[in-house]
Amino acid sequence: MARNKVIVVGGGAAGLMAAVSARRTGADVTILERNPRVGKKILATGNGRCNFTNIYADVKHYNGKNPGFVSGALSAFTVKDTIRFFEKLGIEHKVEENGKVFPMSDQASSILDVFLYELDDKKINVVCDCKVTNITKKGDIFLIDTEKGDSFTAHSVIVATGGKAMPASGSDGNGYELAKKLGHRITDVFPALVQIMLEGAFFKRIEGVKIEGTAEVIHNNKSVAKDRGDILFANYGVSGPPILQISRKAGELLNAGKEAYVKITIMDMPEERLRNILKRRFEDLRDKPLDVSFIGFVNKRLIPVILAKAGIDNIKKPVAALTEIEKESIIKILTDWRMKIRGTKSWPSAQVTAGGIDTGDIDENTMESKLVRGLFFAGEIMDIDGQCGGFNLQWAWSSGFVAGKNAALRGIS
Repeated sequence: MARNKVIVVGGGAAGLMAAVSARRTGADVTILERNPRVGKKILATGNGRCNFTNIYADVKHYNGKNPGFVSGALSAFTVKDTIRFFEKLGIEHKVEENGKVFPMSDQASSILDVFLYELDDKKINVVCDCKVTNITKKGDIFLIDTEKGDSFTAHSVIVATGGKAMPASGSDGNGYELAKKLGHRITDVFPALVQIMLEGAFFKRIEGVKIEGTAEVIHNNKSVAKDRGDILFANYGVSGPPILQISRKAGELLNAGKEAYVKITIMDMPEERLRNILKRRFEDLRDKPLDVSFIGFVNKRLIPVILAKAGIDNIKKPVAALTEIEKESIIKILTDWRMKIRGTKSWPSAQVTAGGIDTGDIDENTMESKLVRGLFFAGEIMDIDGQCGGFNLQWAWSSGFVAGKNAALRGIS
């Protein structure tokens, strides 16, 4: 039987892994990449250091209509497999906080460089500046049309075009249109791992303030997402790792037309301890102006905003003049400061796309379409998104490996 011919549409993380996997399985492989070079988005991951996996990667760190869909690929190409794969390419790794795995070089370019060497060494054909506009199947052969008028044929096609996050990297949702034309359903897509915009006229005053605290998404007075870490105030609302982690749930609620709030816990301690601290401070500093009395306790720039939100008109009055109601209001703001969410930042700011091709139409063990034989998917284009911390790249590697291997094995009918 003649060697199977596989075309990978998209040269990002998932596409590169799919191409290498298909080639190692024995197929002739061509990558069609719309950018001038492959792997552009890889260079931006992990603040340029490339957090390329997480030792804790499992189903509970993923979202989508059916998060369990990831189990097939994650079992077929595990975190250990990923680390070993890159070791064999030359990447030594190190594990940092919360299980994040980085190359020892601390350079995202290292990941891309070893891939580029592998593409060349394994004679994988790469065609850049090549945007695919249509994929059709006639008999057992796929015809791939491009924007420049060129056409390619293949026995198997892997669509790994990414979602809509970071459009500067080439992800503009084009893959969804390709999949739609082939009969696939697309779930609602919205930005994830993104900053949250909040209602309020005071944010410019506290822009750049960073605190360590807990952030939650509140819907119907219930906490539906929660994370702790460095929270950064911006002129539009809030950012920082915990905000990115909870932003997926915020976007999901807003996308469904539902109301949601962000709850910030500035003083993350037992309430009794907080009350004792404040009681002592209010006694020790009773003759000081109220705003001055909070210096050394909370970030100085936050003081006037916190006191105003507690309903105190005169923040210069002496501490001794505080009423019991005002004291309770201050405690409330320090432990449960709620702000209405007005939106999230848009696609250029998002690290990943929530939603995508409905996984109900894809075989979780092979990444092959249930609708079109020989059509495979890999990575972010599917309705799967991971939490921040290397989980999305692990999904790219695992789904790419599985798609590549099975596309190569599909063979010629």
